Amino acid sequence: MKKYLKGLFIFTLIFSMVVITACSNSASNETDDETKGTTNEGTTEEKPAEGKTEIVFWHAMSGVGQEALDEIVADFNSSQDKVEVKAEFQGTYEESLTKFRSVGGTKDAPAIIQVFEVGSKYMIDSGFIEPVQSFIDNDNYDLSQLEKNILNYYTIDNQLYSMPFNSSTPVLIYNKDAFAEVGLDPENAPRKFSEVIAAAQKLTKKNGGTTERYGFSMLTYGWFFEQLVATQGGLYVNEENGRADTATKAVFNGEEGLRVFNFLDEMNTAGTFGNFGSNWDDIRAAFQTEKVAMYMDSSAGVGAIIENSPFEVGVAYIPYADEVDSQGVVIGGASLWMSKGIEKEKQDAAFEFMKYMATPEAQAKWHVKTGYFAINPAAYDQPIVQERYEVYPQLKVTVEQLQATKPSVATQGALISVFPESRQQVVTALENLYQGMDPQEALDQAAAGTDRAIEIANRTSGN
Repeated sequence: MKKYLKGLFIFTLIFSMVVITACSNSASNETDDETKGTTNEGTTEEKPAEGKTEIVFWHAMSGVGQEALDEIVADFNSSQDKVEVKAEFQGTYEESLTKFRSVGGTKDAPAIIQVFEVGSKYMIDSGFIEPVQSFIDNDNYDLSQLEKNILNYYTIDNQLYSMPFNSSTPVLIYNKDAFAEVGLDPENAPRKFSEVIAAAQKLTKKNGGTTERYGFSMLTYGWFFEQLVATQGGLYVNEENGRADTATKAVFNGEEGLRVFNFLDEMNTAGTFGNFGSNWDDIRAAFQTEKVAMYMDSSAGVGAIIENSPFEVGVAYIPYADEVDSQGVVIGGASLWMSKGIEKEKQDAAFEFMKYMATPEAQAKWHVKTGYFAINPAAYDQPIVQERYEVYPQLKVTVEQLQATKPSVATQGALISVFPESRQQVVTALENLYQGMDPQEALDQAAAGTDRAIEIANRTSGN
């Protein structure tokens, strides 16, 4: 794949707009609690132990995520006497990346920065990072121990650009008690679009002119649309999802995207689809108060939903179109990037920390405390994970769906520099659909908006 030129315009285009970011960090997404609260920079004036190389790690975890991360960082610092990691919270992903842009490529840059998956194209093009593949090759690090379907997203031209970290995928969550109430099998969730439509019809409960419970809902959020397209083997943009060359055109308005919009439109027209907007808290509250019986959520949110629901919760694979076989899911979340331009000693120290973060022990703790996948599957055999699965066996479904995913350019996910803007175009299309716009027209408008953004970005960067 050709190398891309960095440009101020591209960065400004991406990160200055108000966007909904993928399964990552914004005010209304699945890791909402990771970025709420005060902006605690996490800095201290303590000096590292004598003889230790200090490295700075910028991250966007807050709440439970930050607590778990700080614990793992402390474990690493006390496990050896060569490296001291200083973890610093930098706000949301967008805020963190904006700060990184001002110091990227200089000695003032953090050794490691956590970046959401839709920022990958920018990071690759920026010239501010060193692909971790070079450290992997020099160290003879065995990548086969890590989850292939997570590595795939961050691998371009057979190079792993960043080390996966917090990873999640969508799942279907449903009310088992409601299933039993209407005669549906609580142990077998619907898989195909037609089955979801039929189940939603049965699960919808009306009282006069009021709908007390909807059968199905989906957050008005581009990430879920992308997943429902990818699980059909459909692409989001041309040039092999932007992985063979720079993408020039959206293709998500083809047959796969239209099936998704027709699927949602049929239930919306029938009154079995509940529209709870674009806020994760709202749709989760609707499920827990039994205003909707089935909905799509992130795998990272499953544990909390099970714990906080007053009924038995079921977890299943995401649905797929009747005309195809399910291909699986695309990874969301974020990864760890190595800075270029800092001392080699700090880069080497940073890679030691990345390797530690990928160990079964560290990943088991991360998985149990946050709900994110373990990037090292051996973590699932750790006692703390097995104990959690005994209490919540539904959590295993999220891992099984990931591991059953068929590797392809569709399930690798798309690479475009204007992804956040494109997602907002899809959000607008979904809103228009629910207001009665023709499914194909709504999709075509979103694709046209994406095309314009891609054209401007490519022209500015010289691609």
